[in-house]
This record gives sequence, C-alpha cells and structure tokens, in this order.
Amino acid sequence: MKVVIFAGGYGTRFSEETEFRPKPMIEIGEKPILWHIMKIYSHFGFNEFIVCCGYKSYFIKDYFYHYYMHTADVTVDLNNNNSTFHNSNSEPWKVTLVDTGLDTMTGGRLKRIQKYVEKEPFMLTYGDGLANVNLSELIKYHKESKKIATVTAVQPRGKFASLKLSPTNVISSFNEKIGGDGSWFNGGFFVLQPEVFNYIKDDSQTIFEREPLENLAKDGELQAFKHFDFWMAMDTLREKLELQKLWEIGSAPWKIWNG
Repeated sequence: MKVVIFAGGYGTRFSEETEFRPKPMIEIGEKPILWHIMKIYSHFGFNEFIVCCGYKSYFIKDYFYHYYMHTADVTVDLNNNNSTFHNSNSEPWKVTLVDTGLDTMTGGRLKRIQKYVEKEPFMLTYGDGLANVNLSELIKYHKESKKIATVTAVQPRGKFASLKLSPTNVISSFNEKIGGDGSWFNGGFFVLQPEVFNYIKDDSQTIFEREPLENLAKDGELQAFKHFDFWMAMDTLREKLELQKLWEIGSAPWKIWNG
C-alpha cells in the first residue's frame, strides 16, 4: 500500500523557519520531520511514498535525490571524476516527488497524484504530524468498516477538524472547532479507497477537509479510528522545540522503530 504525504503548504504560522525551507523539512534531531513520518510508516513495512510538493519543492527533491550519498561514506577519485560509496545507511524507500502546485489546496494536491496511486487503496497523512499510531490495526479497522475513508481521530490541543461520531464511530459531520473539550479531531493518518477521488473536484482550490470529507461524512462513508496515545502537529516554533526536547532526552513517543 502506497503512502501519500501532503508537503506543499506555505507553513505561514511557522515563518521563523519556513521563510527558508518548507515545513516538512524542518529538522527534529537533525532529520526533517518528513523523515520521521516516513520512518513511522516504514516500521510497519510501508516503503513506497508519494510526496505532494509545492512551496520550495526543490528542497525536498534535493534531499531525496542526494539521500544515498549523504548517508554513506564516500571515496571521490578526482582524477577520474568517479565516486564510490561505502556503508550506506539508506532507507528501503521508493519516493515519488510530485510538484502539485505552489498555491494548490489539499484536495487539489491529492487529485494531482491520482495517477500514481492508480486503482489501489492507499494511505494519506500530513507532513507535520507525528504519532505512535498502530498502522496495522488502523488498516485492519478500515478493511472491516468497508468504508471509502478512515481517518485517525485524536484529542489534541488547538484548532482542528472536529468529528461527530456515531456509536459505531461512523462520522456524521466534519467541522472546524477549537480543541480541548474532549472532542475528537482529524489527526491525519488516513486509509482511503480509490473511490475517494470521485469526491474531489479537479480544481486547485479544492480543500480536502471541506467538501470532499464533508460529503463522505454525509454519505456515511467516513469512519474514525480512535487513537488514544501520542499525537502532535508541529505548527509553531514552540511545538518544534517541544518535539526536539522529547527527541533529545530519548522520550519521543513516535519513535517506534529501532536504531
């Protein structure tokens, strides 16, 4: 199953860092948060990624294009202009980097990578959110629900998309709301059937969290997978420093992989 990651936004609430690089490339423990997200998926055996690029996309493309070299020892023969790589610690990843437009909204970005997903179920998440979600259980839950879409529901701080749930966790409405009142919110980490593209207009201004998800909820095709453990989005410098501190002291809950 392929993993789609939104990584094209401006990150305007994080201008201290995003003036110079896209938010998914902001580092935690000397690795971009995008890398941390991919490591979570890779831990469960998902190693094929489609990254929806936009703002400063060349940073992301350059990072992965040179990833193998940067994780290896290198012998450079200047006389022959040849290089030999040794002891690479590269990942077993296949990464498709798609320029989905500078000002394209999330729905438009998703629609533009449809040809890379083809006609198979896939996963989707945001390039700034970390969690210790059990992806195996998430996928099993999605399959059992037989719905078009499953979203991981979390209880964070701040403003996120509020989910109104039935007793069987079917989502009947999808709205923006202030957090902190015990409500459940959109935490990303979606599992989607290819039919989800029928809900998305081929329009760069389509916002996935608005009409597409709202209509899926109205049709009873949006299921919630409740995640009770760690989840955090990196929207501000304060949150970046909080995640960095967790990493430095060896208490990063999202680090579920070895090494």
